[in-house]
Amino acid sequence: MRVNSTQRTLTGLLTDPEVIRYVAEVESFYPPTSTEGTVEENRALYDRMSAAFRVARPSGLTVRDFTLPARDPDRDIPLRAYNPEGGAAPSARLVLYFHGGGFVVGGLESHDDVCAEIAAGCGLPLISVDYRLAPEHVFPAALDDVWAVYRNLLEEGREVILVGDSAGATLCAAVCRRALRLGEPQPVRQVLIYPALALGQDLPSYRENADAPLLTAADCTYYHAVYRGDAEIVPELLPELAPLAADSFAGLAPAWVVTADIDPIRDDGREYVARLQAAGVPADWRNEEQLVHSYLRARHRSRRAAASFAAIVAAVAAS
Repeated sequence: MRVNSTQRTLTGLLTDPEVIRYVAEVESFYPPTSTEGTVEENRALYDRMSAAFRVARPSGLTVRDFTLPARDPDRDIPLRAYNPEGGAAPSARLVLYFHGGGFVVGGLESHDDVCAEIAAGCGLPLISVDYRLAPEHVFPAALDDVWAVYRNLLEEGREVILVGDSAGATLCAAVCRRALRLGEPQPVRQVLIYPALALGQDLPSYRENADAPLLTAADCTYYHAVYRGDAEIVPELLPELAPLAADSFAGLAPAWVVTADIDPIRDDGREYVARLQAAGVPADWRNEEQLVHSYLRARHRSRRAAASFAAIVAAVAAS
């Protein structure tokens, strides 16, 4: 069971009062026991929390929902497009956003305001993908969905910047891996926000932040197991499940990675950037002191989170 926020702050790791208040507010809607109920109960609590934190979209955006038909299996992938007024022409680059939620929760609504603010802030069109969720659809269903959207955009001649948070950041890195394996073009850049990238929990942050607020090492184990399912995965595809499982990192897209310091998956991002740099791939790592997993939702409540969100938008705009 997750240690509650009050117990955790007594360790001295989390001392920023704005972040402490944010954690308490999240847990009032989405308690530490959320993963102990059914998937349906978990999703209902997550949606309730997301709605409580949602803010109005910035003015000057045209927003529309549409679907992309895909095959094998036949399905329609729900998408939401955000277009800034006076933004880039249809042939120009755009942002493709994958939401977080452990591959189990979340969707177009849970990250609507985040996507709207990124699009408005960087002045680029943005498309958010409502990929299939586990356990109903285990690996590689979510990756197949985001890959189908990515390939469709490439066929339209678009230049794609991949952006995602948490599980969505995992999918960004996985798209880069699949593109490398299949000989397809890499995105312009991969912007990863507190990504989960490791196959196991050997990195130091899993021990240092095992009972961190809002995401624990046990939570990571739970979500990974649900996403992976029971099927055996061939070694060739392991890097698309857990990108740090790859032997080589050459040929991947440039990366900009930001992590929360009080987060069990913090070192996933650090290690990913180190391996990209060792392979000659341009990559930058920014680690946010006193911030916790999911801090995107705190951007209107915490000065630290607001500064980090501004840096994320700047990284996307500079891609």
